Amino acid sequence: MSEAIAEKLVTLCRARGLKLTTAESCTGGLVAGAITSIPGASEVLDFGFVTYSNAAKTELLGVAAELITAIGAVSEAVALRMASGALNRAGADLAVSVTGIAGPGGGSPEKPVGTVWFGLATRKGVIARHRHFTGDRDAIRAASVSFALNLLLDGTL
Repeated sequence: MSEAIAEKLVTLCRARGLKLTTAESCTGGLVAGAITSIPGASEVLDFGFVTYSNAAKTELLGVAAELITAIGAVSEAVALRMASGALNRAGADLAVSVTGIAGPGGGSPEKPVGTVWFGLATRKGVIARHRHFTGDRDAIRAASVSFALNLLLDGTL
């Protein structure tokens, strides 16, 4: 399913001359990997940021360390800042961010395993979306990739 979405995304971005980028934590580059599996992806994807650690989010995307300390990396505010940071650092037209808890550990009552925040940044602004996915680590990551690709696709419209 992700391949069909990625193919449509690459086709639309190529037709509209749009550049995109990714800022990934719990997906570890899988969103960028899905995009680059499509021939012609090099015309639309210049950068992909894998910011698995909090330090990487701060150093590469400009997310304030104090923000992460105060509210945690898996949050709306961090997803928004990851997306806008990636957009600006890459000089792209669209950026998606993914930060979540894929498990099997790491969850809490407030943020259980399967909690994922997404950000979508365009030159017009930035939005966040929250989802809770079920299943094992692989299922949560796969669902996150599909959702992120669809969010990017929505951003092209």
